[in-house]
Amino acid sequence: MAFLHPGQPVRKGLYGVAGLYGLIIRCRLWCYRNGWLTTTRLPCRVVSVGNLTVGGTGKTPVVILLTEWLLAKGQRVAILSRGYKRTSTVPYLLVSDGSRMLAGPSEAGDEPFLMAQRCPRAIVAVGSDRVALGRWVLERYPVDCIVLDDGFQHRSLHRDVDLVLLDATDAAGLYALVLAGRLREPLEELDRGSAVMITRADSRQDVEAIHSRLRAVVCPSEDAIEVVFRPESFMAVVSGGQQSVGWGRKKKAWLVSGIGNSDSFRRSAESIGVEILGETSFEDHHRYCDEEIKQIRATVQTNGSEMVLTTEKDGGKLSPFLQPSDPWWMLRLGTEVVRGKDQLQRLIEGPLSDGRQRVGARA
Repeated sequence: MAFLHPGQPVRKGLYGVAGLYGLIIRCRLWCYRNGWLTTTRLPCRVVSVGNLTVGGTGKTPVVILLTEWLLAKGQRVAILSRGYKRTSTVPYLLVSDGSRMLAGPSEAGDEPFLMAQRCPRAIVAVGSDRVALGRWVLERYPVDCIVLDDGFQHRSLHRDVDLVLLDATDAAGLYALVLAGRLREPLEELDRGSAVMITRADSRQDVEAIHSRLRAVVCPSEDAIEVVFRPESFMAVVSGGQQSVGWGRKKKAWLVSGIGNSDSFRRSAESIGVEILGETSFEDHHRYCDEEIKQIRATVQTNGSEMVLTTEKDGGKLSPFLQPSDPWWMLRLGTEVVRGKDQLQRLIEGPLSDGRQRVGARA
């Protein structure tokens, strides 16, 4: 199924198909609101990080940030993820037990693997049924808080905090349901979240475009939390060695990525002065092969590139194909809350809620 990429215009010819999809979604939501489908509460605090659109809104770096906050407060944290496009077929897979890595990026999925790398003291587990997965983890480990990755549509699991991410660079994605647009659910469903988080909020013009769209459908957004992702360092894909952001200034690079928003990766590299000679971009969660790596090597050997620059999410999958001498580097990004940090910390670190703390009035 082909989805629109950020910035692509709405496909008006597919409004009919999108309308049928919307009817199915609204029926499912109605069943949850009226008790036909049930929600299970686990015996620990649950914080969900999700979005309303398909594609990359920055859920993974936000999950990492919140997990780091909770760990710093002495909380015992487990991250639950679907493990999209993982090769393992077991119903429950432990990626990390909070002290050691137990699965690789192919087996676990690239995003859970990255979260386990960045949060080595957190338990990370993957499985399609998050209720059953949560019970499985809680039977084995003492956990104070579960952070649910990509959980907004996973209504079967009760969450005490429901964060909904919107990409500031993708206001066009909020105008139609898939397949005509990029919305997974009608925009009005934002009001069941605890807070809206606008990611990639570097430009006030982009942020205002999001606010304008939300006001048009009577979704309050004045208290939206704003987040930016800033380059922190370069990391060698094979050795893990680090260099400062300034090290990459004016270096000639070929970009390689398989993420949901390759334009954002390019902008990050440009923002720190990397001279981009070209790029190879694949669909999100791409599985690399030897032939692709050979083609990229051949390209960079002839075009004057000093390095191949990729994302931290791609780095784990690329590492097995590379030699120690390959000048392949990852751009590590840090997450900064530029508006609403106190509000977010109160939500994340607060007591268990009764589920009524919401953006809007509807339950």
